Amino acid sequence: MFMNALLAFIPISLLLKYAFQAPPLWVFATAVLAIVPLADWLRKATEHVAVHAGPTIGGLLNVTFGNMAELIIAIFILIGGNTQVVKAQITGSIIGNALLGLGLAIVVAGFANKGARQKFNAANAGQLSAMLFLTVITLTLPAIFDYTEQLPGFAASSADRANLDERLSLGVAVILIVVYLLNLVYTLVTHKDVFAVEEGHGHGPEKPWTLPVALGVLLGGTALIALESEMLSGALEATASTLGLSEFFLGIIVLAVVGNFAEYIAAMYFARRGQMDLAVNIGIGATVQVALLTAPLLVIIGYFLGHPMNLVFSSPLELIAIIAVALIVTSVTKDGETTWFEGVLLLAVYLALALAFFYVTPRGDEPEAALHLFRALTG
Repeated sequence: MFMNALLAFIPISLLLKYAFQAPPLWVFATAVLAIVPLADWLRKATEHVAVHAGPTIGGLLNVTFGNMAELIIAIFILIGGNTQVVKAQITGSIIGNALLGLGLAIVVAGFANKGARQKFNAANAGQLSAMLFLTVITLTLPAIFDYTEQLPGFAASSADRANLDERLSLGVAVILIVVYLLNLVYTLVTHKDVFAVEEGHGHGPEKPWTLPVALGVLLGGTALIALESEMLSGALEATASTLGLSEFFLGIIVLAVVGNFAEYIAAMYFARRGQMDLAVNIGIGATVQVALLTAPLLVIIGYFLGHPMNLVFSSPLELIAIIAVALIVTSVTKDGETTWFEGVLLLAVYLALALAFFYVTPRGDEPEAALHLFRALTG
């Protein structure tokens, strides 16, 4: 019901943008609120299409459209040439899915089941954790390479270094996409019995839509998300200036949460019903998808759009955040069971990282503006 109520922000955002020429802050805020329910409807439509397509194709569809809202937002920001915000959104999605989304799901599961330990498929969690460490290696490698090229005796100029960074990023992007596709074959085809999820009661739609209706919602939702994302991208710079925040901070916290909010809700829903396999798959699986599919796709898309984006993360905090995700998520899930306090640990790491990103990023001409805003929000 709450999600459906937010659909009202679709016409509101369009009116503010095109009829009233409202300030960018209002356009940005209403576009953000409109994308949240659209992403949820996209998820629902994918589930209904999967009912008609069968388990294997259904799994591929969930993979394809699972991060569609986030990908569309990032593409429009990339078209605007703001690659740093796109990379911030990637980092924010990685830490948001694995720490915020999974943390909330574990806490909800713990309290919904009176503090009892929640069990899940340890083999599946182990596979996902291994891919998280692949993420750490492949996303830190370009940054280390860029640093190496700045040492005496290596790249002759910054232009040469940028060219090499782009080439390496494109090569790494191709490797990551191939690994991700092979992982799908491994988990959905050759070893599907090992990674099968105990779905239990209540998983999947009870009354499936017809295939034309499901496809219509899928296509319509994607088109509306693209429209809202275009408005959001256009208002990003002015909104950051108005709030006294950096575009980087909005990307790593606000845009990342908006693009993945529907997945957080889904993870908490299944966790509350005791279906932790599904909750863990959503939390960690979405993180892996961002790192091994969404980020590489953006590198390749940027290349063809004439807005090249590399995988060199400029802030050391971004790399530390990605490493922290792999370490703590593996620590929490390695035994195949969780308690609500382990969810609290994940949330604590996320909040600490968010606070660090809040203070470390530039805030425009008035350096105290963000601090004033933070004090106002916290009373």
